[in-house]
Amino acid sequence: MSARTAPPLPLGVGALGVIAAASIVLPLAAIVLQVPWEGATGLLFSPASLQALRLSLLTAACAAAVCLGLGLPLALLLARTRFPGREVLRAMVLVPLVLPPVVSGIALLMTVGRRGLLGPLLEQADARIVFTTAAVVIAQVFVSLPFTVLTLESALVSAGTVPEQVAASLGARPSTVLARITLPRLAPAIVTGTVLAFARSLGEFGATLTFAGSMPGVTRTLPLEIYLARESDPDSAAVLSLLLVLVAILVVLLAYARRGAPGRTQEEAR
Repeated sequence: MSARTAPPLPLGVGALGVIAAASIVLPLAAIVLQVPWEGATGLLFSPASLQALRLSLLTAACAAAVCLGLGLPLALLLARTRFPGREVLRAMVLVPLVLPPVVSGIALLMTVGRRGLLGPLLEQADARIVFTTAAVVIAQVFVSLPFTVLTLESALVSAGTVPEQVAASLGARPSTVLARITLPRLAPAIVTGTVLAFARSLGEFGATLTFAGSMPGVTRTLPLEIYLARESDPDSAAVLSLLLVLVAILVVLLAYARRGAPGRTQEEAR
């Protein structure tokens, strides 16, 4: 049954849905209503704002690429193999979704900080990560990778393994099956997972502040710029918040538009 011919919902469900939508839409609308439009252009194109926006877009793009490069193999491992501790590993992948951001930052400090788990090795290699742009990317990857893994693993489970099994039975190598069958079938989910990772990275704040600090042009992303402006220049904070909201809406719409296309085709086919 398609969405057009679905039976009507109970009245209570519709009312609760409206309340849920309002709880999200109203705060976003409040930003629009509170923005000082007469001076918005000057605030938006100030050097500090443009610098923070540029850094945010750059690091979020890098983090999204890393999330795809790491998330795809991990999703394949979780969805296509069976090994002891697989469920534990899946649970660990989800942990960054529920950790307070400051705890994520502290965990990263304890891993690659001077006194961290890998600190001595990094010091021997004369590699400094904390309070650098690389630290921003690492923090963003830590909090965004679960979105990519979950999206890709769900798509792999839904797609099944029949075409891959047929190709393997005909003598195709695992690399050929992956490149010519699995990845093309996974393409919409790859786009969705990557875009969602970009959106999450773009809004990352707590782990970045704890792990990378707030240095202009180096680690001060747009969320950090908004946080600093909130105390000294509320108008600037409102304008930058609106900018971040608009960018987030665009990338999420892109992700769900791509994801929704196959679904619409399936519904029409029914």
